[in-house]
Amino acid sequence: MHKVIFDTDPGIDDAMALLFLERHPDIELLGITSVFGNASADTTTRNAQFLKREFGISAPVARGADETYDPARPMAPWPVVVHGVNGLGDIEMPETIDDVPLDPRPAYQFIIDTVRENPGEVEIVAVGRMTNLALALARDPEIAGLVKQVVVMGGAFERNGNVTPAAEANIHGDPEAADAVFTAPWNVVIIGLDVTIQTVMTRTMMKDLALRGGPAVELLAKISDPYIDFYSQQVDDGMVVHDSCACVYVVAPELFGLRAGSVRVVCGGIADGLTLQKPAGPFFPPSAWDDKPEQQVAMTIEAVKVVDLVAATLAP
Repeated sequence: MHKVIFDTDPGIDDAMALLFLERHPDIELLGITSVFGNASADTTTRNAQFLKREFGISAPVARGADETYDPARPMAPWPVVVHGVNGLGDIEMPETIDDVPLDPRPAYQFIIDTVRENPGEVEIVAVGRMTNLALALARDPEIAGLVKQVVVMGGAFERNGNVTPAAEANIHGDPEAADAVFTAPWNVVIIGLDVTIQTVMTRTMMKDLALRGGPAVELLAKISDPYIDFYSQQVDDGMVVHDSCACVYVVAPELFGLRAGSVRVVCGGIADGLTLQKPAGPFFPPSAWDDKPEQQVAMTIEAVKVVDLVAATLAP
């Protein structure tokens, strides 16, 4: 069993990824940690509680960061055009989820405690800003040696970003946190736009899954409708399942081709949030990449197999 902490900012595609983690037979979901990103931390935490209830998830929810790792960094506006004002496609939902209590610990402490309780076993799947992970590292650097791996959805290495020509949204939202995570001495696999953009779930497929997957997938289809509308200029009547790709990597890494090398994040300037890898092997003069751990960046993906695995897990 893969013991997973899901660090997330729900988020429409986050909701699909969460249900995948809950339903895959080889995954034990240890906890859900919220973070600002697709909406405020108050909203993403409420959304995590809502999805926990509606999906029948037993794992606890811990509220995470509501500001960037460097508090002086200005906060980016919420992407309401993508995820709606409430983060879940503006479906009707209560302002608070009073029947789903939160774990009393902040997300970073939940991560620290859970890792220390399961040394060498925990896999962190992070699909939002990496602020919680950076805070956990800052408070307890030794956890880097106790985490099995960190799988990140974020970054763009051989293509443009999706919020600026340089940067992908999760990295752009907190570059300092991402740089802290990528340069820490733990195993990181980065599943970025280079591969996720190839994974499209069509509206027809989503409707079919809703017929077979029960109330949870019916809700997921309802949430996803405006997301599919948003993607209409990029793909043909479907949506890109960015966050689910990171979850699929946990159970089917053979569907991805990786490139090794140290990774840094540009913090400031017109390329703010740009992810750059120094590939292992080629010689470069001394640089800011030296003496940093080699991380893995996904450069290829078997996209059809990834989408099929997501679909088969959501509606077995």
